[in-house]
Amino acid sequence: MAYTVNKTDGSVVTTIVDGTIDNTTSLTLFGKSYSGFGELLNEDLVKLLENSASTSSPIAPLTGELWFDTSTKQIKVYDGSSFKPTGGAKSQSSAPSSPSSGDLWTDSSNNQLYFYTGSAWQLVGPLYTSGQTLSGWKIETINNSLGVAKVISSMYNGNQRVAILSTETFTPASPPTGFAEIYAGITLNSTLGAKFAGTTDSASYVDISGTTNTSATLIAGGNFLRSDTADTTTGRITILSDEGLVLGASSDLELTVSGINSTIRNTSTNGNLNLGINYGGDPRTPIVLDGTNNRVGIFTSSPTVPLEITGDVKITGNLTISGEYNSSTSNVSTYDDVYIKVNNGNATDADSGLIVEKATGDARMYWNATAGQWYAGTGTYSQVIRLADAVVDGDANKEKVLKTDSSGNVIVTTVTLANVGSNISTSSTSNKVVATVGQVAESITRWGGSVITADGSNTVAGKRYIETVAPTDAQGDDGDLWFVRES
Repeated sequence: MAYTVNKTDGSVVTTIVDGTIDNTTSLTLFGKSYSGFGELLNEDLVKLLENSASTSSPIAPLTGELWFDTSTKQIKVYDGSSFKPTGGAKSQSSAPSSPSSGDLWTDSSNNQLYFYTGSAWQLVGPLYTSGQTLSGWKIETINNSLGVAKVISSMYNGNQRVAILSTETFTPASPPTGFAEIYAGITLNSTLGAKFAGTTDSASYVDISGTTNTSATLIAGGNFLRSDTADTTTGRITILSDEGLVLGASSDLELTVSGINSTIRNTSTNGNLNLGINYGGDPRTPIVLDGTNNRVGIFTSSPTVPLEITGDVKITGNLTISGEYNSSTSNVSTYDDVYIKVNNGNATDADSGLIVEKATGDARMYWNATAGQWYAGTGTYSQVIRLADAVVDGDANKEKVLKTDSSGNVIVTTVTLANVGSNISTSSTSNKVVATVGQVAESITRWGGSVITADGSNTVAGKRYIETVAPTDAQGDDGDLWFVRES
């Protein structure tokens, strides 16, 4: 007789013919008088014990059947269409597959709890991952300086307290770092330099109706300098930036600093920089920096050279000129000093002196540094002879300038006269004119008496007397010589 197997609700699962087995379900069912049913029965019991533990679900499950999914380590129940987890949070690093609405999942990587909404996993908490550490609001209780407990809400970010929200102002008994005092409202961590950023209706504007400061740190709006209109300050303005100060509708004037150097500049192309004064009620501009021509004018607004000064100039210190000095007038320059020094401060000697400009060429008198002597001339220059450079003995010192000795004498090797001149009377004792060559020769011939001439003959007779007394007129003729002999 065949077996009819029914489910709990009375519906028929299957009918088993005698002596046969049935695999309509995940278990093996056997009919009446089936031989060898013991093994199959035992296997069915084992499947029930382990809830068909396997990586794959039972082939022919019944609604309500349990299955242990060895891949996810979960007990699942068949709901008539698929196996669903039976409940409890699943702890793993990635979201479970095929979740059902209401399933819980603990993210083991970030230590966060999720639940399945039916379409997506929704984070329950905490809002931060384990790597992000404590971030967000945390409700805490701390004691004030009197030991009274106070409830606060602390805002954390990366496990550091950024702000505290409180309903009242108090001093903590053990102040958290950065919160020596907690104020009603939101108090920011002082050690972080934290501040509010953004825009609020009241903070967008400054009430300038009052000028009375309520404390050293709370300043009335009327005490702030305005940028939208002219304003005045009684204090000094300090700009702690090398970028400095900029003035003008087109930012024409700037005052900047570079290192220890300061610069005032007109940034407009070809614009002047003027330094003015009020002279007895008369506005004047003594100094003009000409931007068009890159020149400086002092008491002139149109300088024609790099530096032009109109009026007298007094220099108390030294005046150094590396270029040329030009004068537009014929006036003679006068100096009170007894010396004029040139080439001052040079490490090495250089040719230096006075140059007089002429129509053609220059006349110069200068110190020749190489020769160590004064030179003068036009075009070509020669030594200027000093008295110390002249000699009295021109025979011993050739090519030297001559001077007389203390007796008025000069020694030379020879003397050549360009002109013959005139004869000197032999009786003259006062004529200082140099004798002509002919006169000297004639006198020598007569004095010699027997002088040998160029042709070897004695053409001129003459006598020589050696006496202790002068010869008488009858003893000699004109031209005779008388040698005085000592008696």
